[in-house]
Amino acid sequence: MQSGKDGTSLSIAVLGAGMSGLAAVAKLKEAGYSKIDLFEKSDGVGGTWRDNTYPGCGCDVPSHLYSYSFDLNPDWDYKWSLQPQILQYFEDFADKFGVRPHCHFNTEITDCSYDEAGRTWTLTKADGTTHTADVLISGLGQLNIPSIPDFKGKDSFGGASFHSARWDHSVDLKGKTVCVIGNGPSAVQFLPEIQKQVGKLINFQRSPAWCRPRGQRKYTEADKRAFDKQRWRINWYRWRIRAFADFGFTAFHQGENGLAKSMKKMCLKHLEDQVKDPEMRALLTPDFEPGCKRILISDDYYPALIQPNVEVIRQGVKEITPRGVVGDDGVEHACDVIIYATGFQSTEFLTPMQVHGRAGVSLNEVWKDGAEAYKGVAVPGFPNFFLLYGPNTNLGHNSIILMVERQLEYVIQAIGRIAAKEVAALDVKPEAMKAYNDKLQADLGKTVWAGDCASWYKTESGKVTNNWSGKTTEYAAIMRKFDPDSWQVIPAD
Repeated sequence: MQSGKDGTSLSIAVLGAGMSGLAAVAKLKEAGYSKIDLFEKSDGVGGTWRDNTYPGCGCDVPSHLYSYSFDLNPDWDYKWSLQPQILQYFEDFADKFGVRPHCHFNTEITDCSYDEAGRTWTLTKADGTTHTADVLISGLGQLNIPSIPDFKGKDSFGGASFHSARWDHSVDLKGKTVCVIGNGPSAVQFLPEIQKQVGKLINFQRSPAWCRPRGQRKYTEADKRAFDKQRWRINWYRWRIRAFADFGFTAFHQGENGLAKSMKKMCLKHLEDQVKDPEMRALLTPDFEPGCKRILISDDYYPALIQPNVEVIRQGVKEITPRGVVGDDGVEHACDVIIYATGFQSTEFLTPMQVHGRAGVSLNEVWKDGAEAYKGVAVPGFPNFFLLYGPNTNLGHNSIILMVERQLEYVIQAIGRIAAKEVAALDVKPEAMKAYNDKLQADLGKTVWAGDCASWYKTESGKVTNNWSGKTTEYAAIMRKFDPDSWQVIPAD
């Protein structure tokens, strides 16, 4: 890194124009940085809310909490907003905070490599050209690469097939026989919508998931005016939602506790109220504790499953044939369309991009036994590289935007030391990383996320790589102040 770096000359590269990347550019600009380049492989902002357009797509976090604390929106239509309005919120944010001039759209980064001599990062684009930056920030998050299991015969199917996160709107489902593989947060939203138009819907569920009532609420124009004109109302409302969600974290502790019992009782009552047939209820009752997998939130999921044109098959998939889907029992189910609601490559962070740190070490190799990072934002051997919504910063009970805002506060403090020429680069110490993650994994072992179920929160070996182990207030406390003693300083020339 050359001498003379300051807030105006320090170059910062940000990856991804989703929720994290947009906030990063806005907060970096606020901190006085101007040489910011954001690289986005698609043609617009919005991240997952641009990519996911399936029928009924929405957020399972209340709208007033799934928004930036510094850009509260009084005009949400619903308590649980739908994809079009969420995408519009992020598009408006990009305009309001001057993010777009920093964006390079339709630009995929395939490799990021650290140059120890120059103390810079070299980003290689898909077209072979390169870009150099002093600081690299990943805003790619955890849920950006759809996952389709490598089923035997997958490519032999004669009809249309697609992943729910890449919905093919050219496929007419009316009157068709449709196989839906999976029953996660996406399926619980689109399944009730397509059930109304398909001839027959076959839903393969390897294991059922717990579901609680959504309690959707439409905000009136009077509500919106009150939120807009009396800002204390929207701040108080947001704080109340957050505090209630954090209070509920206790329900995710292993063992018998009052909140966990209440959560399970609520989910069971929801199932009993909406599914009267005892055999169907048994089919839809999970054999693990609530929270081990992400709890679904819906008022119309169960009613859709009990319709005459729906068949629920509690099995995994053995293979795909030219005619349809074969379950674990060997029975073939013919269909016209297959929709994969099979989630994302959530534990394979940054895939398929390659990241190489000091001595050319590959981040994929470092993470071969499961991704981990110091406070979710840094990895030893990768100086001046910061992660947003990285390993172990997802939440099962609250809004990840709260986490990302705290990460940015911490990261910008670190970058400030580089800009002030106190150091040329910062590299988190391996011993700090180990101590942090040893405690983190011990704490996670006491939660239901470490339970006996297959979920996107953990690797095949059982290591929980996605979720934070506590409340958002606890994370905020450890991110409030940059801790230089945990970092190796690479001195300025």
